[in-house]
Amino acid sequence: MSRYDKLEKIGEGTYGTVYKAFDNTTGSVVALKRVRLDLDDEGVPSSALREVCLLKELKHPNIVLIKDVIVTDGKLTMVFEYCDQDLKKYFDCHKSYMDPLVVKSFMHQLLLGLQFCHAKHIFHRDLKPQNLLITKKGELKLADFGLARSFGIPVKQFSEEVVTLWYRPPDVLMGTKIYKTSIDMWSAGCIFAEMAQGGRPLFPGNDVQEQLKRIYKVVGTSSEADWPDMRKCPDYLEFPMYPAANLKVHVTNLDEFGINLLKKHLVCNPSARISADEALKHVFFTGSQGACRKM
Repeated sequence: MSRYDKLEKIGEGTYGTVYKAFDNTTGSVVALKRVRLDLDDEGVPSSALREVCLLKELKHPNIVLIKDVIVTDGKLTMVFEYCDQDLKKYFDCHKSYMDPLVVKSFMHQLLLGLQFCHAKHIFHRDLKPQNLLITKKGELKLADFGLARSFGIPVKQFSEEVVTLWYRPPDVLMGTKIYKTSIDMWSAGCIFAEMAQGGRPLFPGNDVQEQLKRIYKVVGTSSEADWPDMRKCPDYLEFPMYPAANLKVHVTNLDEFGINLLKKHLVCNPSARISADEALKHVFFTGSQGACRKM
């Protein structure tokens, strides 16, 4: 650890404290995530071990780079590339407004990161603005993989206690434990809407029931016709049949192509939700008015 000089504390992760530090060997700035080890109990927390293992497999421009792992003095330290701020702080700095071209660039980069994760059979399971890092060059990087999991065949059952409430899809809100990459695509849609609105979340619920009600009042209450397996959810909740609202009323700063893409993310039936591959081919990014460039 003598290689690094801590400069300042910059945040708290899922299970560790994050510091900005100077790498005396390379002369660069890095981020250190430090986790205290309980040597009398479980040793290395499973979430920390999982993050290290997964990030070693995920080398991509839109995923935060892990440079080193150090265990010393009863602490595990992960050394990451340094990013200037997270998306939540970006919202705060830009006073509730984001340029539409920046929204498009950030969403495109988010999808590229997810596409790579999903191709590697990994889902993040905790996408939210605080876990998306932004560099001064306008690069967006997925971070904090403490709740991420790898998946394969046969399909495994996972915990429903994942994804921060505001970004959690209806199937997971109702207790589904068998899910795949669609869990990340719902969260990405919520973040897309939040970026377009300059940091105003689309579904800011206080508990599961209110969260579902907020969702249904915007996208419409699901029926067995559009989600046949809905009643099989372990914690299925009955709601009045709210009609789908005009999404443009709730997300005013997206054009018609953006609204169309957002709708494809915010589909209650997980099997009908858009994939990252499909989203990247959407006209919002590929059309004559939608060609995406990195900001």
